[in-house]
Amino acid sequence: MSKNLLVELGLEEIPAYIVTPAMVQLKDRMAQFLTDNRLAFEEIEMFSTPRRLAVRVRGLADQQEDLTEDFKGPSKKIALDADGNFTKAAEGFVRGKGLTTADITFREIKGEEYVYVTKHEKGKSAKEVLVGIPEVLASMTFPVSMHWASNKFEYIRPVHTLTVLLDDEALEMDFLDISSGRISRGHRFLGHETEIATADSYEDDLRKEYVIADSLERENMIVEQIKAIEKAQDVVVEIDQDLLNEVLNLVEYPTAFMGAFDAKYLAVPEEVLVTSMKNHQRYFVVRDKAGKLLPNFISVRNGNAEFLDNVIKGNEKVLVARLEDGEFFWREDQKLEIADLVERLKAVTFHEKIGSLYEHMERTAAISALLADQAGLSDEEKTDLARAAAIYKFDLLTGMVGEFDELQGIMGEKYALLAGETAAVAAAIREHYLPNSADGDLPETKVGAVLALADKLDTILSFFSVGLIPSGSNDPYALRRATQGVVRILEAFGWTIAIDELVEKLYALEHDSLAYEHQTEVLDFFRARVEKMMDKSVSKDIVTAVLNSSNFVVSDMVETARLLAEKAKTADFKPAVESLSRAFNLAEKAAADVAVDSSLFENEEEKALAEAVEKIAFTTDLVSNIDQLFALQPVIDAFFDNTMVMVEDEAVKTNRLALLAALTNKAQQVAQFNQINTK
Repeated sequence: MSKNLLVELGLEEIPAYIVTPAMVQLKDRMAQFLTDNRLAFEEIEMFSTPRRLAVRVRGLADQQEDLTEDFKGPSKKIALDADGNFTKAAEGFVRGKGLTTADITFREIKGEEYVYVTKHEKGKSAKEVLVGIPEVLASMTFPVSMHWASNKFEYIRPVHTLTVLLDDEALEMDFLDISSGRISRGHRFLGHETEIATADSYEDDLRKEYVIADSLERENMIVEQIKAIEKAQDVVVEIDQDLLNEVLNLVEYPTAFMGAFDAKYLAVPEEVLVTSMKNHQRYFVVRDKAGKLLPNFISVRNGNAEFLDNVIKGNEKVLVARLEDGEFFWREDQKLEIADLVERLKAVTFHEKIGSLYEHMERTAAISALLADQAGLSDEEKTDLARAAAIYKFDLLTGMVGEFDELQGIMGEKYALLAGETAAVAAAIREHYLPNSADGDLPETKVGAVLALADKLDTILSFFSVGLIPSGSNDPYALRRATQGVVRILEAFGWTIAIDELVEKLYALEHDSLAYEHQTEVLDFFRARVEKMMDKSVSKDIVTAVLNSSNFVVSDMVETARLLAEKAKTADFKPAVESLSRAFNLAEKAAADVAVDSSLFENEEEKALAEAVEKIAFTTDLVSNIDQLFALQPVIDAFFDNTMVMVEDEAVKTNRLALLAALTNKAQQVAQFNQINTK
């Protein structure tokens, strides 16, 4: 008969961003533990609040499944001595399995007999297996951890309770000096310690103590309460999912309410108000039906509706203090001159090994100028780009960005417009930070995109040059994100700029402030980012072949990998790739820069291959490029069927290798075909 198992770990408040991942991790680890121990179950439900992580296993079997395993041992000639007695090898083998030589049988495999033993293991009861639950809890990992009291073991937060129930039976075990039982804790202020009667009564028992243990139920409560306020007040509330997830993991018993602030603050840029509310106070933004920002906010209290007026007043008072700061900086920053701020950047360190922010801007300006032609910018756009590159970091020294660092770039755009800069220059100042996450928004203007590329490229090259190269998961300067940003921008704008050629040009630039180094490592770093962009359905060997092609245009590489993956489903893929691979393998022996001499050809197949290679004309049509190469398959096969490449005549051999090199040099623009697996 199956039962339900409840495991709840009560802790001090867990940081909001860790709660949901920790809940999922606990579920996954519990599932793995039960599976490894052959305890069948139907499903695992997850629960979490800021002060607890819990799972409920439904339909847990009473005992492990019995285990029957066959083990193959040494061959019979090794297991038996000349007198037919078991050797030490045989005895050691069965002893390691907890058996005796009496359990040995022999089985014939491919004409030779081997020792075999069959081990039968009776399944343990669920209770015997579940004593391992503390090990499951101890195996969890967190981005931050701590130790407390006399404990040497580090964990996300101090542990206060451990509740383990098998239906209505409390199981005894210890974790970090905490003994298990059926005691759980209610809401910190509204509830009390409470006994959980059964695994199935968990939610109801905690609800009586003002704890909503089901995170989905808690989320629905918040959303429904906000929608009720929307309807009652005839407003629209922005329910940002990231903010909702954070608020959800800050409260155990949610009560949403609406507060207000003085309408005079609406004169401050909307971004400042929204940042103050969302990022600093965890408030939801309120708008009218037309989308105009209103002097209101929605917050969620960790508690019930009692004394809610006092809570509203307190939240309003805290918010006003932030808005006062914003209004002050907005007013004072407008007195500053962009030229003065740029000059002051000479004294602001970009990195102690690299130099100042001003020097970083100078290098970025040089890179921008180099990129402008390749990106096809007009003369007007080039003028705007040069101006933006000369000033784009100035807002870092404004009071507003000093107080609200999330607004860097955003305030730069606003202050630039107030100072009379063109809209294109102002937009580029904002857009140069984009994308600011792996899948974040990209720049919309060409000027902004080029400035973003230049800024990121100098950042990458500068840090690599002074040896600050990411290793493993360690990337304190977010260089992977910057590289991914470069790759994504190039692809999004369709700029056919080859990364290797671009990097070559960047390393040729001369800067007074820094000399770029570690070029090879930079290119390898870019290849790794391009690989991340490849369609996950593309096989690893095709990805590798494309990454090692001589075409380092990001959009081409991504599309070529996809096209080759599609081609792999067709009948002509295997023979074409095998023919090209054969050419690649031999071409590796060719001498560098040897021209093909048609006078040394000895058969028609050599001439045919040379003519076919000469006719290859690649364009921007990637499908056509692949088709041209695949069409060479019969010509290549005929060449190899009728031509010995590695002949004794050195001149003939060198010429034939040069012919294959001419072929592979063109094919290499698509992929390094001998790295594709056709088995």
